Amino acid sequence: MHTVVVLDQDQMGHGDPELGRRILASFLRKAGALRGLTAILLYNSGVKLLAKGSPVLAELTALEAHGVDLVPCGTCVNHFGIELAAGRISDMDTILREIDRASKVVTL
Repeated sequence: MHTVVVLDQDQMGHGDPELGRRILASFLRKAGALRGLTAILLYNSGVKLLAKGSPVLAELTALEAHGVDLVPCGTCVNHFGIELAAGRISDMDTILREIDRASKVVTL
């Protein structure tokens, strides 16, 4: 089973940003336990999570080291003017292919 997680913001959930960042870090530390996790798709402010200095960069690079593809939207990366510290620049076609091949898509 291929599971894809979508991060479309730089926190988890809506409401208090500090809380949202803290619970996102916890989720990412534990996400390796998800059976069949193959990719994390990042768009809009979610791409900021892959920038140098990101509070969850260590968690994301650990997942990448275990074979999880980190797939940031290139248009979004350019919009925010960030330099990626992990992952590979992609485009909407790549993001759509990842969603199409997934058995399960989880959006946080």
